[in-house]
Amino acid sequence: MEILILLLALFVLSLFLGVELITKVPPTLHTPLMSGTNAVSGITLVGALLAAGSNGSPMLVNVLGFIAVTLATINVVGGYLVTNRMLAMFKRK
Repeated sequence: MEILILLLALFVLSLFLGVELITKVPPTLHTPLMSGTNAVSGITLVGALLAAGSNGSPMLVNVLGFIAVTLATINVVGGYLVTNRMLAMFKRK
């Protein structure tokens, strides 16, 4: 029970920290920073694949792993599309 309270407190703290960091970033830097986080999403995707494909784990872990794979894939693909669009703005016509 104590570990659950500790994990919940850590989650709430990370939520507040994330909101503070995102609101402090100027809009001109937001898109380049978001495209740079695609590597982190790629790492998340690898971890989600490991969770989804594990044999000895409960079914809930596999289902949550599948959901994580789906969401991380959408995040990575969307990030690369945004990066491609951003880089296209700097090409000569």
